[in-house]
Amino acid sequence: MLNTQSTVSSLAAPELRRRCAGTGLVLRTGPFSCRVRTDIPHLVDTIALLYADYPLAPDDGFADFDVTLRRSGGLRRWFHPQVGFEQDGITPFLPLPLAQAHPMFEWVMNWCVSTKAHSYLLIHAAVLERDGCAVILPAPPGSGKSTLCAALASRGWRLLSDEMTLVRPTDVALVPMPRPVSLKNASIGVMQAFAPQAVFGPAVPETVKGTIAHMRPSAASIAAAGRVARPTHIMFPRYQAGAATSLAPMPKARMFMGVADNAFNYPILGATGFDTLARMVDACEGFEFCYSSLDEAMAVFDGLAGSTAPLAAWDAA
Repeated sequence: MLNTQSTVSSLAAPELRRRCAGTGLVLRTGPFSCRVRTDIPHLVDTIALLYADYPLAPDDGFADFDVTLRRSGGLRRWFHPQVGFEQDGITPFLPLPLAQAHPMFEWVMNWCVSTKAHSYLLIHAAVLERDGCAVILPAPPGSGKSTLCAALASRGWRLLSDEMTLVRPTDVALVPMPRPVSLKNASIGVMQAFAPQAVFGPAVPETVKGTIAHMRPSAASIAAAGRVARPTHIMFPRYQAGAATSLAPMPKARMFMGVADNAFNYPILGATGFDTLARMVDACEGFEFCYSSLDEAMAVFDGLAGSTAPLAAWDAA
């Protein structure tokens, strides 16, 4: 049995590969543990890089999710090799090209949470915290959410999640689930230039979302995964090339509907979902945020946390 304080980086490469190929590696990501099994060396290497600081749960203990990614057998092992996902003997997705094993792993982890973790209100949104200011960023793909999230995480904001905000219904607390930040296409180069000190995984081309790479969260964000945050702001971001930075207040009703539209399980939770969302929106200020400059965006968010110029300097009006 592993000590619960062990991290992925505490395992030598041969032991990490042996464990992944055998009984599984039990990763702890926020409130969840996931047993990962795989026989794909480059996937193990990427997990070692991006999850180096993550704690390991006891290898013989309970895991919330059981995930297996294996090379396809038969001719596919040699001709256009593929990777397949299996959970509890079920294969919910079609195989992908073997080179896309790591993006598939990240998508599978998101799928496990979004389809099973209904003790939380689950919102498709990034969430970050600094000095007691916790900002939720709900947005559809292509809005610049992940680029903005990665930039903030590289400039001292605590990452709670890039993809999924977990809201606890009992007290509307935001429960951290920090995992690598997913970047797509041009955003990869933008972030490598903006945060050269950050650790990036390999860029994987030709996925259904284009070229994908992931940025490792800070060790401080991972270490603080057990500390909830209180929501203070809901920001709907939109990247627009060449646009002036603008921040426009949102009425509560529009905030509510905007977040509900981005919630994975709002209908499933019924009255609990409505009540949780209503209390969260009531506790937050809401804004529409348009940006093209990351440096200006950082100044706006530092203003939210009370460390730079007042927000009035950035009002669209």
